[in-house]
Amino acid sequence: MSLKHSISKVRCLLRLSEAPEVLDTIADELSIELDDLAVKLVPSIAIPTDDGELMLSVVSLEDFYRLTGSEAPADRDAVYFKLSRNGAGCILATHRSLLFSFTRYLLDVLVDEDERPFAEGKVFKPAFPWQRVSYDYFLTQEGRITQDLDRESYVRQLALMGLTHIEVNGLGSPMGIETGPRGEIYPMFYTYCPALDQFVYSELNQGLYPYYYLSANLNYLKENARLAKSYGLTPGLLCFEPRSVPERFFDRYPMLRGCRVDHPFRSFKPRYNMTITHPLVREHYAEMMRKLAREVPELGFINIWTNDSGAGFEHTKSLYVGRNGGAYLVREWKDDAEIARLAGENALRFLRTLRDAGREINPDFRVITRMESFYGEHDTVWAGLEDGLEIETNSLAARGWAMPYKHPLYPDNDAVNGGSVYQQGFVEAEKVNLADVEARGSQAHFYFGAGPETMFAPLMGVPYPRLTWQRLKELHDNGVRRLVQYGGTFPPEQVPFNVNHEIVRRFQFDPEMDIDVDIEQLAKVWVGEDFAGDLTQAWAAAEEGILAFPNTSTLYSTIGFTWYRLWARPFAPNLEAIPSEERAYYEQFICTTPHNPNNVDLSRDVLFHLTTVEKSRLDVERMDTNLWQPLDRAIAILHSAVERAGEDSYAGWGLFDQEQRLRGLRCWFMTHRNLAAWIAGVYGYMEAATDGERAQWRDYLRDSIRQEIANTQDLMEVLDSGVPFLALTDKGETPLMYGSNLRGLLPHRIELMEQHIDDEPFIDHHYIERQAGKAIE
Repeated sequence: MSLKHSISKVRCLLRLSEAPEVLDTIADELSIELDDLAVKLVPSIAIPTDDGELMLSVVSLEDFYRLTGSEAPADRDAVYFKLSRNGAGCILATHRSLLFSFTRYLLDVLVDEDERPFAEGKVFKPAFPWQRVSYDYFLTQEGRITQDLDRESYVRQLALMGLTHIEVNGLGSPMGIETGPRGEIYPMFYTYCPALDQFVYSELNQGLYPYYYLSANLNYLKENARLAKSYGLTPGLLCFEPRSVPERFFDRYPMLRGCRVDHPFRSFKPRYNMTITHPLVREHYAEMMRKLAREVPELGFINIWTNDSGAGFEHTKSLYVGRNGGAYLVREWKDDAEIARLAGENALRFLRTLRDAGREINPDFRVITRMESFYGEHDTVWAGLEDGLEIETNSLAARGWAMPYKHPLYPDNDAVNGGSVYQQGFVEAEKVNLADVEARGSQAHFYFGAGPETMFAPLMGVPYPRLTWQRLKELHDNGVRRLVQYGGTFPPEQVPFNVNHEIVRRFQFDPEMDIDVDIEQLAKVWVGEDFAGDLTQAWAAAEEGILAFPNTSTLYSTIGFTWYRLWARPFAPNLEAIPSEERAYYEQFICTTPHNPNNVDLSRDVLFHLTTVEKSRLDVERMDTNLWQPLDRAIAILHSAVERAGEDSYAGWGLFDQEQRLRGLRCWFMTHRNLAAWIAGVYGYMEAATDGERAQWRDYLRDSIRQEIANTQDLMEVLDSGVPFLALTDKGETPLMYGSNLRGLLPHRIELMEQHIDDEPFIDHHYIERQAGKAIE
């Protein structure tokens, strides 16, 4: 008989009186699955033999071995599951984070297995004992204002996937309290990764921010932490630190001014943080850390991102305005190596301050940071990693932002989004450096992302299950045990068939899984046996197309797709030829300043190039040659299956959902294709030496604009389908999110492209200087 038979015999859940909240959550879920389930409190842990009694508990490693006779190595958590035909047995876990995810794995995945092996007891060792979210798009970052977001069901989905740690510090309002001069976009960057001083105050900065603002943010954090605990997850923080503070702070404490941390091109006023070299400032941070840890004693970590978005460490090389800072760290006439050493040591001292303050409440508290921003201080910071000071990374073999990985299909292309399924391989230096950091009592957390954020933003639920499995297996087989799910997951109400993250979930308890079997099982559950083959074929074809995408720009394929309004702004040969009042609908929300060249040149952003003309021409050719055929085949397979099943049927619903998400992906790819063609065509025309060449490039550009017009019409159809394939906010459009008004903007986009398709291609290469000399009206 199947395990379902044994589970049906369970009548009483045994648990200790002092037990984590997750056991209440599990009891509630089991009561839905099992009729008349009782809960009985017992004084001690034992494996019951009486009919229908199931013991559920967290146990120490010693008790795990004593009760089961099975080893649970000290460096890895484990679950022991035993269930006899009479419904007697246990679920014993060495950490509370495993209880909910395993119980649901049992009920959803193992339920049809043969019951006999489980009667003897079986140990499950998770593939990644630490599986943490970093930059949770929907729970704590810009996507927290997504329409119809249910935070509880979202956190449940994270727990279902096998996550053990999540971040909880999001702002309680759509935007932060930071302000700036007219025309400046810098306040946008304070919306995400909010700093400690957005939740609590210290004696030093009391009154700097309104108490009602701090209270709202703290309540949001505490509610997220409560949800985390209810599913057995460890809450933590992700902050940009040391972050800037309002200038009025320095009116009171002028000698505590730290470094300038803003991006001079994106900001119109300087932003400074406090000098963390000063002991008074370090105590300020320690006090805030203690306060938050007292508010949420279960806080397990703080993740520090820096040298971006109004945050930075004094005298580090990657500060936007160059090495600078307060008066207490670096004397004049020091050489670069000495400054780098002092700056690195100063950063380490700050990280230790946070760790030690957190450990006053939670002895296991740890601080995690990224190494990319410390490219000038890499050796010093790396040498200082120790117990409780850890790193998260795309690659331990990298220094700075460069990685030793190329696109899997185009080896000349290094536009690889770290942590995505395009980052394939595992160079030997990763293992060497991982062993080094672990030998010092520290840990390395490796990024992995199968949506959202890492790729295809702001699309939701793009399916690529086999590619997801391949990347997970590659990391696991090479000794990675701490996984960082970049971006989190998707709201389950909006992505009911979340196949990538279902594979993550199954891999967690079965790293030796047969991917073909699991993909087929999922397809059968979601669309039925008659249509499972169609769905798996469509997934395979879609993955072929996904791998063929050459990634036009690592920024455009993530946050930049929204920032620069690629689905709202028209692609016209001369963007400035469109009257300003006709551009206002998107320029008012674009994440650029009035003198940012991206306003008129899609190949550029501030002072750097997002891509080159040569790469753009090659990207168009590669997409036209390799991408459309497999992706269109996937969509056609699903469309045919929907027609056979009927859109209103159970199978038709699942098939239609996947069809529309792949149609949305096709629109996204086509916009990237036509963006690259715009760059190739406009530059080609302007650089042409003859009238004939100019005529060729004008035709090339007209063709790409016509394709984008048709693509926009397709996009409107997908938006009208009712499938929520795109993250949208109904709280009002922001530079960081498309609003629910996007559908209404698209006809105007088409109209502008049609009106201006024959304009002469032109980019003013002196746009920066010309615009910078104009007054902000």
